[in-house]
Amino acid sequence: MHILIVIVVVALLYWIVSQRGRDATPADGWTTASAGAAETSQRRIAFIAHGKIFCAEPGQAPREIHSPHVQAAMDRLERSRERNAWKEGTTFSVRAGGEWRGGVARELPLYASSVRFAPEGRLVYFLRDHSMGGLFELDLASGQERRLIHRQNFLLDDLQLSADGQQLLCSHQAGNGAANIVGMHVEGGDYRELTGGDTIDSAPCWVPGKPGQLVFQSSGLARGPEGHVVMIGPASIQLLDTRTGELRPVFEDVRFDYLQPRVTANGDLLFIRRPYEGQRYRGGDILMDALLFPFRLLRTLFHFLNFQSLVYSRKPLTSASGPQQDADLKGLLLKGRYIDAEAAMRSSKRVDGAPVLVPESWQLVLRSEQGEERILARHVASFDLTADGGVIYSNGFAAYALHPGGQPSLVLRGKLMTDIVAG
Repeated sequence: MHILIVIVVVALLYWIVSQRGRDATPADGWTTASAGAAETSQRRIAFIAHGKIFCAEPGQAPREIHSPHVQAAMDRLERSRERNAWKEGTTFSVRAGGEWRGGVARELPLYASSVRFAPEGRLVYFLRDHSMGGLFELDLASGQERRLIHRQNFLLDDLQLSADGQQLLCSHQAGNGAANIVGMHVEGGDYRELTGGDTIDSAPCWVPGKPGQLVFQSSGLARGPEGHVVMIGPASIQLLDTRTGELRPVFEDVRFDYLQPRVTANGDLLFIRRPYEGQRYRGGDILMDALLFPFRLLRTLFHFLNFQSLVYSRKPLTSASGPQQDADLKGLLLKGRYIDAEAAMRSSKRVDGAPVLVPESWQLVLRSEQGEERILARHVASFDLTADGGVIYSNGFAAYALHPGGQPSLVLRGKLMTDIVAG
């Protein structure tokens, strides 16, 4: 009897959580009341939101960049769904977790991991899924897309183009969790690995006026006896001379992560600094796991019984019917750190009427060649240098422009921006 009561309580809690998930605001609807029409960009910018690419021309609101390659993949999924429509409502449409398979065709098969402006009004971006990646080029005026590279197990991030748009620096992700800096021609030729080792190397950037030199961020990996990554070390900034192979640290501090280094034409170094959070298992975590263990066990039992009910009677243990909608985006991985986007939306913290995705400790720092440091902005999730020597940055829900000696000015708000670039 006690077990039955507990199961009923767990089922009730599960129903409440499910209802909250369905009533949540859709990811694409995360906009402020006056966003879009009220604020427009006075410079060309592009950003990634929910794996989609948006571009804002000067004086215009952002528009989504629709990739013909992604649309073709969506069409293939839709045709596959139609071919397997006969399975709907049968045991063949039940996943092992007890959920219906009806939502598969709605999932985005490919998402953008990086985007960069190229000369002559072009946009270069990388699209990927869990195992396939492709580099594409889009003419913004005509809308014509060209596939540059498309390979299996070829996953790139942090694209950085040379001034002529012919050479590409990027971070290549390996299957074991490591990532290294590579250089290549934008068409895929002259591929060469510039860094190696069991590290996560990312965010490369050329040093203006010093041919062959580049800066990037690097974090060491700690692995367990079976080779799995158990901890990621603090991110440092490294300087590499590709002609001599010399590598030397620029910033290293076990207390901080130094992210996304960029060098200006006059030699100033800009980067994001945030406190380093190691993966620690504290005494409070042990106590919490012990307290939650019975509830997690009951949750597992409920899902097992729900699956059996779906298989044998085609009826779930809950009153919900039909395919369960996929959960809206509640969190995301941003620069190696899990961010609770839903909590940020609920928070009372607002800047210019928009929520902030990252805390105040994420600071945009400028260090001059003379060694002087100053904080340019706080709540910085991503930034880029503009052609006129300024900076454009995002706090996750709004974008700002910053000119030397000036104050940040609002450029755009209303979209979840995980990566922003200037044209």
